[in-house]
Amino acid sequence: MFKHIEWAQVRVIAAKEWRERIRNSWVLAVAVIFALFALAIAYFGSAQQGSIGFHGIDVTISSLVSLVIYLVPLIAMILGYDAIVGERERGSLELLLSMPITRFEILLGKYLGLSAALACATAIGFGAGLLPLANQLGTRDFYHYAGFVFSAVLMGMAFLSLSLWLSVVSQDRMRASGMAIGTWFFFVLVFDLLLMGLLVASKGSLSSTVFAGLLMLNPADVFRLLNIFSSQQVQTMYGLATVMPGSLTNPMVLMSIMLGWIIVPFLFANWRFK
Repeated sequence: MFKHIEWAQVRVIAAKEWRERIRNSWVLAVAVIFALFALAIAYFGSAQQGSIGFHGIDVTISSLVSLVIYLVPLIAMILGYDAIVGERERGSLELLLSMPITRFEILLGKYLGLSAALACATAIGFGAGLLPLANQLGTRDFYHYAGFVFSAVLMGMAFLSLSLWLSVVSQDRMRASGMAIGTWFFFVLVFDLLLMGLLVASKGSLSSTVFAGLLMLNPADVFRLLNIFSSQQVQTMYGLATVMPGSLTNPMVLMSIMLGWIIVPFLFANWRFK
């Protein structure tokens, strides 16, 4: 497949998607939102314990994880839901397909351009949010925070891949938007509730291996686990270390599963787009 890709055409499509997001200030707006939230949580993340101020990068990340799980997937779904169906409704898709470019190149170019916009907004936003605290961070803190931001970008790319698939299979933008919000609602809110209900219904008989395997079916949970098991201090805040098998607490294993969430929906989207 990759041997026959005209990468110059992919770059053109990707650059077009990137320019459109820059032109309508989408990247700037999202970056500002992320920066404000990161700074606010760094200072007020421990307010419920009765203390205000920066208490270390581990505490900040543990507070940011819950916020990012809601925000980044939602932005990714909104960003990609009309990537294909929108072009189809405007009539520009037929014009694009009449040119010497394959459907896979169109899909890949759009995905890469949207991913670049999402990654820049995430990295710039969360990076700028901690700039006022730079003098309080050590080298280890910077690496840990960079890993958190990188995992947030990967989760966003996973949900962007899902939204691109929805855009391919949807008949119009209205249905695509409804399916995108429904998908976000399921993975971010409903999935864990269903899992907790299953645990209660099984009366504790559900094995830790099965429980961990079910968590892997949700990219948001994979993101949460990536950040929980990246720090001993964060692990103590969540208490999942006692129920997760060691094979699924390895960051490299979790990273591979997240990459699977990026690749598999994209391949399904490509299959339906042909």
